[in-house]
Amino acid sequence: MEIYIRPLKIKDALISYKWRNNFKIWKYTGSKPDIEITPEIEMTWIKNVINKEEQKRFAICISDTEEYIGNVQLTNIKNKKAEFHIFIGETSFWGKGIGKKATKLMIDHGFEVLGLEEIYLTVSKLNNKAIKLYQSLGFLCLKSKRESVLMTLTNPIPEKNN
Repeated sequence: MEIYIRPLKIKDALISYKWRNNFKIWKYTGSKPDIEITPEIEMTWIKNVINKEEQKRFAICISDTEEYIGNVQLTNIKNKKAEFHIFIGETSFWGKGIGKKATKLMIDHGFEVLGLEEIYLTVSKLNNKAIKLYQSLGFLCLKSKRESVLMTLTNPIPEKNN
């Protein structure tokens, strides 16, 4: 199944608000909402984040149908480093390799377009599938905390300073 990523749009809130209320999606994350998310709340959130320079947020879409199925993003962009986040909101697409493909696309964007030198992430120790996926893409375990693992990936071809 082929996918692409595109910048997040305000109208995506009409779909993504449903994902924010699905416990299955947030089971392994530390950032689950503590209130019910309405379309208006989600729209306000997207309006606030899509133009922030230190964040690049993308929708994950299926190539042949253009269906929006999840989000992938780089946040806290500074000093040529960024924090990686991903979720597939449409659970019928779980286990189909889409997370790996979207992660690769975001890594390429970070290193090739944004000129990053490092991408890091935090993942729940309970999320073994995600840890294995990140390791298969070259992420290394940097630090292990009580409930999570900090992983990092460095750009194999850092930008040369001339």
